[in-house]
Amino acid sequence: MRKWSKVQQFSAGKSKKWALSAVALSVLVLSGCVTVPDDIRGTTATPQMNLQAVQGAPSLYVGQESRFGGKVVAVTNLQNKTRLEIATVPLDDGARPILGAASRGRILAYISGFVDPVDYRNQLVTVVGPITGVEKGKIGESSYDFVTVNVNSYKRWRIQQQVVMPPQPIGPWGWGYGGPYDSWGRGFGPGWYDTTPARVESVVTE
Repeated sequence: MRKWSKVQQFSAGKSKKWALSAVALSVLVLSGCVTVPDDIRGTTATPQMNLQAVQGAPSLYVGQESRFGGKVVAVTNLQNKTRLEIATVPLDDGARPILGAASRGRILAYISGFVDPVDYRNQLVTVVGPITGVEKGKIGESSYDFVTVNVNSYKRWRIQQQVVMPPQPIGPWGWGYGGPYDSWGRGFGPGWYDTTPARVESVVTE
């Protein structure tokens, strides 16, 4: 008859070290997977993304490839093209607009052909193309100089909800390292677990 035995649980310090190691590994794996999608990669390794610099001296940047993204606040269908007014925000390593970030300014992005306003108004987008200059306009009653971009490629993003579980310690046989063990050293009972409730957060995805 098999006898079950219990071994002494790891100390809190060791458990914390395992937990931190697991979290660090997860961060490394996730960060290594973040890439810019091919359709908004552009043709240069370092497209211009500093809107404040362009606004300060727009003539210096005319013709330079840019990559901007943010929320579409207006869509205007013109003859053979569509104009998107975009409130730009910083982009992450995958060229996705960062949720909750403050606007860095607005641009007018011109897309060839027809774009249905229903599909793009109030949506998140990233656009890539050469800077063409400045166009005077208004935001409300205030005059505003919009940096203009001729869009070569663009991407619309979606916002979805995901459940984020608290990090748990990990051992050689899986999660829950530090619990009771059988005679082969396998954990069979609850070990040290983070009891923090799971949270739901919004993420930008394709």
